[in-house]
Amino acid sequence: MQRPTIDDFREIRRGLPVVAALLFVAALAFPMWHISVDAVQYPSTTLHLNLYAYPRLTGDYTEMARLNHYIGFYFPDPVFLEPNYPVKARAIDVPEWSLGPVAFVGVSLLSVFVAVAPTTEKLKRGLKYQFGGTVLVFTVMLADIQYRLWQAGHTLDPGAPVMGVAGFTPPLWGQYQVANITSVSRFGLGAYMAATAVGLLAVSYYYRDQAAAFSELPARLRDGLTGLPDAVRDRLGSDGDSDEEDAPHRPTTTAAEPDQPETHS
Repeated sequence: MQRPTIDDFREIRRGLPVVAALLFVAALAFPMWHISVDAVQYPSTTLHLNLYAYPRLTGDYTEMARLNHYIGFYFPDPVFLEPNYPVKARAIDVPEWSLGPVAFVGVSLLSVFVAVAPTTEKLKRGLKYQFGGTVLVFTVMLADIQYRLWQAGHTLDPGAPVMGVAGFTPPLWGQYQVANITSVSRFGLGAYMAATAVGLLAVSYYYRDQAAAFSELPARLRDGLTGLPDAVRDRLGSDGDSDEEDAPHRPTTTAAEPDQPETHS
């Protein structure tokens, strides 16, 4: 079975999946999600919390747990792995959090497997399924995270010190307020690295039919950006010509001359 050579990985469609695979694995070392919190209990500081793709928290998670205790909102229980924070008895179970690294390593290995495809046809087919499958995996992950946030915000501890707090759903991105606690959610560096990796897979899929090398990529991008205004002008020009040609013909009218009286000889 023929295997690609080192020179073959200079092609965009083979090299970028390898770079994407490295980014997927490296993303596990960085936070996927970041939350900043302002509360009257901490008037002189903003609390920060980082969440990873596996059961790990960093930042002011001890202080955040104390704030969450007032409204009965607890960090989830990953079930299969021991987290680096104490799990409350009424915390919701989120076993899939323990499987986060499996998803990242899985798409990483698949990227490498596609990159070393022995034939061009298998490479193109692999790029298609790799890109679509990776988008599906991360879409499901984001939907699952949002669902778990809804679940945690709607199963508040009825014995919490602050009573009567209505159910809420923390967003993946954005600001929200519960009682006297204002929180802002943002994606972390790890999430941006994963998104960049998915983007690289999209580029490699775009070039799946071309043996374009990395050295050609700047020129291709430059030509594409340079030709874009001309294409827009040509499009607008053709639309204008089409409108003018398609317009119905209207005869030129002139002022009518006054009727001349008839003369009889």
